[in-house]
Amino acid sequence: MQRYLDFNATCPPLESALDAQAQAARQACGNPSSLHWAGRNARRVLDDARDALAGFLGVESGSVVFTSGGTESNNLAISGFCANHKQGHIITTAIEHPAVLQPVERLEQAGWQVTRVRPDKRGAVCADDVAAAMREDTRLVAVMAANNETGVVQPVAEIGALCREKGIAFMVDAVQMLGKTKISMCDWQADFMSLSAHKIGGPRGVGALIVRRGMNLQEIAPGGGQERKRRSGTENVPGIAGFAAALGGIDFNAYATMRDAFESALLEAVPAATVFGRDAQRTPNTSIFCIPGLDGETMLMQLDLAGFAVASGSACSSGKREPSHVLLAMGATQEQARSSIRVSFGPGNTQEDAIALVGELVRIRKRLRGMAGAA
Repeated sequence: MQRYLDFNATCPPLESALDAQAQAARQACGNPSSLHWAGRNARRVLDDARDALAGFLGVESGSVVFTSGGTESNNLAISGFCANHKQGHIITTAIEHPAVLQPVERLEQAGWQVTRVRPDKRGAVCADDVAAAMREDTRLVAVMAANNETGVVQPVAEIGALCREKGIAFMVDAVQMLGKTKISMCDWQADFMSLSAHKIGGPRGVGALIVRRGMNLQEIAPGGGQERKRRSGTENVPGIAGFAAALGGIDFNAYATMRDAFESALLEAVPAATVFGRDAQRTPNTSIFCIPGLDGETMLMQLDLAGFAVASGSACSSGKREPSHVLLAMGATQEQARSSIRVSFGPGNTQEDAIALVGELVRIRKRLRGMAGAA
């Protein structure tokens, strides 16, 4: 039996999103920049989707910039904003997604100064630490709303208030927050907010950057001037229609009880296991843990053979042997970071899946320890 438990990596598409995507592909086949009837049909679908996303988020339609996903949105916000300002100082955190860490690192190599704030042992960044890092030349603060590995929710509203008081631009990576709790650009006082469709049952290869009125961006890939000259390239109208159709289609809060039952059963069956971030506020479907003495990649492969699709640390880095940078920043040991397994629940999962996973982990542990000659 196959059990999919990796919804933080990607969420299988909703039927509503597939239907909207197929309908747009058939009926709105024109280029939305064209002036003829086919182009106007495509433009109408694009505008309707933009209005739907803006209404869902409580923002202006003109603030929505459609992109290819969260990675492009993060890069556009960071690189596009900094390109319009003289070199200065950037604040981010040590637990960000590589789509934030790497463009920031590239700017650092070009002469920008960077402070990477570390989290506490629960995986939460302290707003006071961000405040302490602020300088006269701080131009941008970039912080994720919820961590993709641990699910730990970050104090973005507090950080946003600090940035607004100091006149510093604030970017929020909200990719893992969409569909899991209320998102409010206004409450967060954010200037930029990145989103991705496939995390909520929309199509892959589609995302959005929300840009507050008055914030200027330099295009990172100049071209035809689409998206109000902020992101050139013919818009993916079918994918964008699918994104809009997926909004509100999944309530991940329904999986909090399942996640908690899984963790309780795991700790009862394997008291030596560690569940990271358990004492912090987390997204409701996410759990990351380690079992001492067992390599995470080995566990992942054994679980795969048993029909369980889970992730080893960050799904975006699961092909690498480096330990989780998030867990290391939280104070975990190299062994713990290498042994981590992330489970993220979603549509189609049941309590039986959670308990079955615990049973399989116990069996794998016993088998591997036996092969190693351990008791």
